[in-house]
Amino acid sequence: MNNKKIALFLILSGIFVCGIAFAVMLGGSRLSITDIFYALMHPKVESQAATIIWQLRIPRVVMGLLVGSGLACCGVVFQAVLRNSLAEPYTLGVANGAALGAITAIILNLTGICIAGFSFLGSLITIFLVYAIASRKRFSNTTLILGGVTLGFLYSSVILLLFALAKKEGVHSAILWLMGDLSYTRPHMIIITASFVLSGVAVLIFFARDLDIICLGDQKARHLGLNVVFIKSILFLVSSVITGVCVSFVGIIGFVGLIIPHICRFLFGVNHRLLLITSAILGAAFLIICDTMARFIARPLELPVGVITGIFGGLFFLGLLLKSKKWEIF
Repeated sequence: MNNKKIALFLILSGIFVCGIAFAVMLGGSRLSITDIFYALMHPKVESQAATIIWQLRIPRVVMGLLVGSGLACCGVVFQAVLRNSLAEPYTLGVANGAALGAITAIILNLTGICIAGFSFLGSLITIFLVYAIASRKRFSNTTLILGGVTLGFLYSSVILLLFALAKKEGVHSAILWLMGDLSYTRPHMIIITASFVLSGVAVLIFFARDLDIICLGDQKARHLGLNVVFIKSILFLVSSVITGVCVSFVGIIGFVGLIIPHICRFLFGVNHRLLLITSAILGAAFLIICDTMARFIARPLELPVGVITGIFGGLFFLGLLLKSKKWEIF
């Protein structure tokens, strides 16, 4: 990296650290700086501050870091593989499948890990269907996008049908889940999410050089000796599983996997190894900052974090649209 990129990376790291600090210090309950530091230094002391910090805020921050980094890296991969600036982790319908599974569980009055299990099952079924459809056309970009979008519309229609047949209480709980929420984070959820996200991101970074080649186009990649179908299938499966796990535990949190790759690509260029690493850091920082705002700006009420990320994402793309030349948006 040149000096400019090193400086930008240090700034990005500073934002990451500050985001973690603010997420631990701020929240729905007002705690003094003294109480916060004492609770951090003495985690085994029984106090209200220690309970809030160690059982509520820190698990929530860790989950936000994992989900934010996972979604951002998946966004980088989907935009590269599909060669589409508007691609994101939810483009191929995985989120819709997970949502259908979760809402089915909610309407059946299931709770906790059962909702996550149904949600992950829905995402796996979607991954299998999209994979089966795309494999028949050698994983062409058009087939991947159309297959995912078609399944997404189908799942959305079934979700609306379930809403029409469900009781009001079930509909309300399902809508809250769809908005995305980190407040129900539990230790076992962190362990499962970490195992999938960390190992999955490591695989994506391993294939970073292949992503650089795929961006040149399938035909050029084949001429350079790359097994395009195999590489695309691996990247698709790994990214989709990461997305499915994240959505299963925290719901649908939009725009993280869409705007973060754009920002990092503008700042650090198109080298995908660096792009994946910086996107993971910025995606994690962005999500925990948004979650802190969701807890803080309307306290004692708490907003779904997906609402905050949606507002930032909409403003980002509106500004991008207005500043771009009218014949060239991306």
